[in-house]
Amino acid sequence: MVVTGASGNVGTSVLNALLAGSRPVSVVGVARRLPDPPPAGTGWVSVDIGRQDAARELTGVLEGADAVVHLAWLLQPSHDPAVTWRTNVLGTDRVLRAAAAAEVPAVVYASSVAAYSPRPADRDRFWVDESWPTHGWPTAAYSREKAYVERLLDVFERDHPGVRVVRMRPTFIFKRGSAMAQRRQFAGPLLPNRLVRPSLVPVVPDVPGLRFQAVHSDDVGRAYASAVTGEARGAFNLAADTLLDGRELGRLLGARPVPVPRLPVRQALAAAWRLRLVPASPTLFDALMRLPLLETGRARRELGWEPALSGPQAVAELLRGMREGAGMDTPPLAAHLRGGRLRELVTGVGGRP
Repeated sequence: MVVTGASGNVGTSVLNALLAGSRPVSVVGVARRLPDPPPAGTGWVSVDIGRQDAARELTGVLEGADAVVHLAWLLQPSHDPAVTWRTNVLGTDRVLRAAAAAEVPAVVYASSVAAYSPRPADRDRFWVDESWPTHGWPTAAYSREKAYVERLLDVFERDHPGVRVVRMRPTFIFKRGSAMAQRRQFAGPLLPNRLVRPSLVPVVPDVPGLRFQAVHSDDVGRAYASAVTGEARGAFNLAADTLLDGRELGRLLGARPVPVPRLPVRQALAAAWRLRLVPASPTLFDALMRLPLLETGRARRELGWEPALSGPQAVAELLRGMREGAGMDTPPLAAHLRGGRLRELVTGVGGRP
């Protein structure tokens, strides 16, 4: 089987889960930048799905594959959504066209909670199953692109009814090895690692209505492995138990939650993003504030899936990884990039990929 985006946060966990399973598998990892040295037990191919001619390359890679797990996705540059659209939406279209040309019998796609339409404005706790509409938050590039790909999959399923299509819709995914990558993608170079520890953060903002779920990357990897090797079809929500909010984040950081209105937080984030101080855009905050909560009964029933770690445990592991400067031996997850944080600033935070 073939896994695109195999060198990322979820990809590395999917590979581990597939290789650790009782059923012997042959796995090819596809990535724009290959690990050096490559992990044992996996073949690797370099393909940039953002390129116009990638479908032809991918068709050759997918020949004879039992399934393709499509994880490749760009979160940055947030200041240039044309770049993310080229890889995320047009790139996914190329993967689907290649899967059809190579007659791959199963496609497992990494969707997201962000693909879902917003919850009602007057409901802080609003749980949805997989039937909730997937129209996303239109002004947030990440949410908009995830929702658009859901429409691509609708057309693909209509035109290729013999292909088994699975859509995984996880919430926020964390693990220790992704800490520095996620710091670069969301917090930016101005967040000191040593600050992310209990006793050094006196207060955390408790924004009304801010509630979300998290899940550990390894738990998500196991869900993908079950979907790939079984007969599952359709969409599956993935999230661990226990909601996260200002109070829970305060507990994790040993800090006092302080009520802060939503508008000042949004304005501060917008100003920091415009000044290239943080890579996460204010529209992503808007989407976060209206995300529904995921009901995960279908994954538990049909995939036999049960998260080993709670959401707070997954976040605690990420925070520990940030304090320790943790990463993994793949280019996207590297603990240190050439040029370090100065290069992040010079190239424009949230600018060039």
